[in-house]
Amino acid sequence: MITLIGALAGVLTTACWLPQVVRCLKRRSARDFSWVYLVALGSGVFCWVLYGIGRADTVIIATNSLTLVLLSVLVAVKLRTELGRDRVLVSASE
Repeated sequence: MITLIGALAGVLTTACWLPQVVRCLKRRSARDFSWVYLVALGSGVFCWVLYGIGRADTVIIATNSLTLVLLSVLVAVKLRTELGRDRVLVSASE
């Protein structure tokens, strides 16, 4: 029963990122997310993956690994957005 509750918690907290990722991909922007937030959350989730590995807990490993993938998409969109904006600023000032 405890494993089922943990699996449900993992699925729900991971699934809550899907609307954000879809929105960022559609808008092609992740400006609403601060770097501090993304780094702190990503680091925490990575620690959960390590904890899951240490405990040999497949549910913790799987759900947090998927969350890391979703966060990586947000980071990629944010990088692309900021690098694209920097290029526009550089070419406009030349």
